[in-house]
Amino acid sequence: MTDITDWAAFSQAEPELAEVVEERFGAFTHHVLATLRKDGSPRTTGIEVRFLHGDLWLGMMPGSLKARDLLRDPRFNLQANPGPGVGMGGGDVRIAGRAVPVEDGEARSRYVGEVSPPDPDGFHLFRVDLTEVVRVSVENDEYMVVQTWKPGEPLRSVRRT
Repeated sequence: MTDITDWAAFSQAEPELAEVVEERFGAFTHHVLATLRKDGSPRTTGIEVRFLHGDLWLGMMPGSLKARDLLRDPRFNLQANPGPGVGMGGGDVRIAGRAVPVEDGEARSRYVGEVSPPDPDGFHLFRVDLTEVVRVSVENDEYMVVQTWKPGEPLRSVRRT
């Protein structure tokens, strides 16, 4: 059993959940990233994410606090923007994992070609290794459904009234 995996492996293991997660993140541009400060307390910041070439990518301005946090401690939690109002059509979606810095010129060039960041030479780029994917949704206006996936484990679904 492994405790981390990439987006492509997750998508292959749980294609339906992966599709819902990508749709939730694709519905809005900005999401919330939680990192760990030097003292261990959480820092939350806005971020744009991309699903490209079988990976989940996080791009950041050079020297940003969230990038410095991840370079020091790669653990993070990412929550999809729930959107306006109280409805969350596809549910509440969260991803936990480790951010892996990408220095490889070819991978960075492919990312730049797809995303066109403001400063193509001066930004931090991280590829995500997943440790958990969670979706909380409401079914038939009656049940709250919590789906939890972790690498090497089957998808777990719990219904609550």
